[in-house]
Amino acid sequence: MWVITVHARENTKMFEFDTEREARAAFEDIQGSKILTEVVYFNDPYLALSTV
Repeated sequence: MWVITVHARENTKMFEFDTEREARAAFEDIQGSKILTEVVYFNDPYLALSTV
């Protein structure tokens, strides 16, 4: 999951996206101070496959 956090004046908004591509496309269009974050869950099956 990808999250964009936007800080504008006295408001903070968060937008969630399923893919990095969607998040990066939206990131370009959003105005204000913004942060793009990838959320990784420790119980994600893909994470378990990558560890040996």
